[in-house]
Amino acid sequence: MKFGGTSVADIRKIKNVASIINKSYKKYKLVVVLSAMAGATNDLQKLIDQIDYPSSKENDLVLTSGEQVTVGLLSMVLNKMKIKSIPLLGWQVPIITDSSYEKAKILNINKDNILKYLAEYDVVVLAGFQGINTEGKITSIGRGGSDTTAVAIASSLKADRCDIFSDVEGVYSSDPNIVINAKKIDKISYEEMLEMSSMGAKVLHTRSVELAMKNNLTLQVLSSLTNQEGTFIVNEKKLIEKEVVSGVSYSKNESKITISGIPDKPGIAAKIFRILSRNNINIDMIVQNISQDGISANLTFTVLKKDMKISKNLLEKNSEKILYKQLSINSEVAKISVIGMGMMSQSGVAEKMFQTLADQQINILAISTSEIKISVLIEEKYTNNAVNSLHSAYRLGFNN
Repeated sequence: MKFGGTSVADIRKIKNVASIINKSYKKYKLVVVLSAMAGATNDLQKLIDQIDYPSSKENDLVLTSGEQVTVGLLSMVLNKMKIKSIPLLGWQVPIITDSSYEKAKILNINKDNILKYLAEYDVVVLAGFQGINTEGKITSIGRGGSDTTAVAIASSLKADRCDIFSDVEGVYSSDPNIVINAKKIDKISYEEMLEMSSMGAKVLHTRSVELAMKNNLTLQVLSSLTNQEGTFIVNEKKLIEKEVVSGVSYSKNESKITISGIPDKPGIAAKIFRILSRNNINIDMIVQNISQDGISANLTFTVLKKDMKISKNLLEKNSEKILYKQLSINSEVAKISVIGMGMMSQSGVAEKMFQTLADQQINILAISTSEIKISVLIEEKYTNNAVNSLHSAYRLGFNN
């Protein structure tokens, strides 16, 4: 079981987590992974920012302290309830990571230690988000790292299932804050969940889904506030009926960059993207076309908003190498995606998407596709309209 920051935000909610554990610990041996209290990591980051001294080692040491508080408090509550519990930090397991501070990758988990504790205690309460590298330094697994910790622990122990508790009841066909009749999905494939997570759905961290898929571990996303079954994320083979479209997601975290008047010759795109990739900037949607003069070309692509300024600076700095005529930036864009395993065997999904947007007078700025996803870039102001229109067009709502 993994409980997010909103589920352990105060003592009342920590006691609620204990009551959930109380219902299960006699049936199963439980490993419980916790995040820091909601907002705690942000508060710690603000303290770091006030010092203004970039040091990844100290950053990770400070940022991972929030989880130490929650595991200690929950273990106290459980032991008070006569549920034998032990709190453990990442280094006590240990969870061994590489030395990529602030985004460390898990290399190994000493499952024998966890199994030893499970033989002695009813519940092992583990701090998420943190590990220790081979030099003995505390590391963080990055934002959303508690999900990854939980899935890694569950996979290592060959657990029956990994339940991810938060303040949402499951995975929805779209964002319920935008689409009034968005419905909870009972079962969804790893691949669909990966696409939804990468396209902006904030229910699960992408790394945790990748890890679950690799280890064929069933996940359940559910709420700690309601006593209801959530959404199960499973192997595609376990889905009896594959929906043509399972959901519509969106991301406003994109910036569009257009380079006009570049030489239309082999290798120019590779040169541009090499400059960006060497600075760890990921490129997403790409469109290239010939300029009106028939001699030069225009290249449009998207990067994350946080990478927009550095991308612009790098391209301007290398203007003599690229030989472009004009560089333009637009951060007022959104990426809209329709996702579904059934796309692989059904035609007409793209046509319906494009026609629906055309009917709403929404212009498409760029397109990218995969076997189970079609994404388009549009002006940000049309996001709500686009998401609702597509959700209706594919009849995804609970009243359809």
